[in-house]
This record gives sequence, C-alpha cells and structure tokens, in this order.
Amino acid sequence: MRRTAWISGLLVIALTATGCGDGEGSNSTADGGGGTAAPPVKIAFTSDRDGNHEIYVMNADGTHPVNLTNNTKGDWQPSFSPDGSKIAFTSNRDGNPEVYVMNADGTDQVRLTNSSAVDTDPAFSPDGSKIAFTSNRDGDWEVYVMNADGTNQVNLTNNAARDWEPTFSPDGSRIAFASKRDGNWEVYVMNADGTHPVNLTNNEETDYESAFSPDGSIIAFSSDRDRTYEVYVMNADGTNQVNLTNDKEIDYEPAFSADGSKIAFTSERNGKAEVYVMNADGTNQVRLTNNAAIDAEPAFSPDRSKIKRNE
Repeated sequence: MRRTAWISGLLVIALTATGCGDGEGSNSTADGGGGTAAPPVKIAFTSDRDGNHEIYVMNADGTHPVNLTNNTKGDWQPSFSPDGSKIAFTSNRDGNPEVYVMNADGTDQVRLTNSSAVDTDPAFSPDGSKIAFTSNRDGDWEVYVMNADGTNQVNLTNNAARDWEPTFSPDGSRIAFASKRDGNWEVYVMNADGTHPVNLTNNEETDYESAFSPDGSIIAFSSDRDRTYEVYVMNADGTNQVNLTNDKEIDYEPAFSADGSKIAFTSERNGKAEVYVMNADGTNQVRLTNNAAIDAEPAFSPDRSKIKRNE
C-alpha cells in the first residue's frame, strides 16, 4: 500500500467515504529486428500530471510517457503480469479503492474485487495465475490472494496487527509483506499459503515496500532507520542490509528490472515525487521523470523477448 504522503491522501479520502479508520516527451526508440521483435522494456508509474492520479507507461529511459487509464477518478499502484500483457492496479472509480486489471495498452479495464472495504496493493504471482492484495474487509489490514480473474479471494495473514504490501518471490513459493505485528513496521516473508511468517528486518525503525530481485536472492525495501526514507537491499534471508540511496531527501518504492541490473524508485530529492533509476548496487542514480506533477510507484515490465524464447 506504499504509505507515502501523496498516496496516503488518496486513502484517507477513500477510508472516509467507506466509513473506515485508520527526460520526457520525446519519441520512443525503434526496437529493430523486424516485425517479430518483442516490445521494449517499459516502466509503469502513477502520475497526476493530467489533473488526477492515472497509470502511465514510459520507455525505460523515461521517454514517451503515455496515460493508460484516462479516468476521472484515481488510479494507482501498477503491477505487470509476468508475461507483460496485463497490468493490475488500484482504482476508486466505483466509489472505493478496488483492484482492477487491464491490458498493457490500457484497454479492457476490468474490476476484480467488489467489497465495501478497501482493496489495494495488487501483485501478480510469477505464473500469472494469482494476484495478492491488501484488504481491510475483515476489520483489519490483511494480505489476501485471489485467482487472476478475481475468484477465490482468501485471507492469508489472519493477524490482529496490520499486514500489507504483498509481493511474490520469483519462484512463487513465498510472499514478502510489511507487518506491524512486532510493534513497528517490518518486512516479513511467509509461505505463499500464509504459513510460517518470519521477520526479516528486525529493526526499531520503519521497514516496508519490499521487492524481490528476479533471481530471488535479494530483497529491496524502504527504511527510515537513517532518519530519512532510503532504499535498502538485503539478502532474502534478511542478512546484509545495505543503504543504496544515501540521500538526505526521501527515497522509496524500489522495483527491480527484469534482468536485475537496475532498480527504479521514487525520490523527493528535487522537492516532489519523481521516478529515478539506479544500478542495483546504488550507483548511477538518474532522474527519469521531470515535470511539475507527482510521478511515483514505478514498476518495470518483464523482458518479453526472453518470454518469447521460452515459449
């Protein structure tokens, strides 16, 4: 659920409504090789540059941003399916936040959840058959999973504390998530059926917004342990926690590229939220978006050329 200041504002409005508390603009580069070439890698993100929060997609270098949702209500939290053909997202277009899915070009926008509560934070499983998400429909924030068509919605966490922001491991066997069950926000991992939750970060400060590397060996996350939010990485067992961004301003919402060489993230180092990218070791931090609006929540598309070769 990415509790940044801008997204928290959307959720406050939604919670009030439901009675619950608590380098742009240039043309894209042709991908050579003829008509059978796979689409280039993209980054989906959330922006309010058209007056309200929408899902956009741009080239991985920040060029050619395109509005996919084109809706008068709020749309946010994009998540690509593993084959790159779909994007799951959250929208309040029907009166409260629900999980939707659309084709990667923005067509065929379909509502998957339908509850009077808040459903948010969608994340596809690696085989594309499931979507994990967060909901407060049982009176508390919990991690759920459902089939990719919205059927069979199941509570995985069933805990009195708050649990949210699920993300699957690349092999689909585990789900990382944020939880407050030990008194403060920590990154946990559990089996994909909800069993055996383990605290990975074990820190007195806030740790959340986890993202697995493509090989599953590393987890990126956000933490304010150094007095401002920064992007960290750690081994998938919680060891070797390292600050990558080391910036005096706020950095958060990490997302690995499909080959694991890059991490996109949101930063407010220029006074407001913009999408940046860096090498996976934290070097070469580059701003991708540059406009007066808020740009946040980056998500890399998969490398569809590799998917095609494996078909």
